[in-house]
Amino acid sequence: MPNDRLPPEEHRQQAEGVRERAEDRREEAEQFRRLAEEAREMRDLNREALESLREERERLRVAGETARTAGEDARAAAEAARHAAMDAVKATAETLQATLENMRAVEEMRRTLRNLRDVNKLEPN
Repeated sequence: MPNDRLPPEEHRQQAEGVRERAEDRREEAEQFRRLAEEAREMRDLNREALESLREERERLRVAGETARTAGEDARAAAEAARHAAMDAVKATAETLQATLENMRAVEEMRRTLRNLRDVNKLEPN
């Protein structure tokens, strides 16, 4: 039956039904809009979390590289210190050898002086 032949009360009820369905559709659309907004917010939160993770990973990579460089520097310093210690030991050994040779020379001079003194005691002038 066409709408123009409906009695006014049925026409009003039909219009009310259409209005209620339209309102239901608007509410559903609003609910979908809210869900879409929540999904966007979650996506934004996830994106921020991923960016934070990426930044933290980059900080850890830089820290690891810094630690590796520091380790290499420490190894090089330890090697230089080892060489310096070896050089010091060698220099000490050379110094001790020179001191021993000087002590032998002094002892030889003392022996010579004692011998001269003993010879001078035996020979009267």
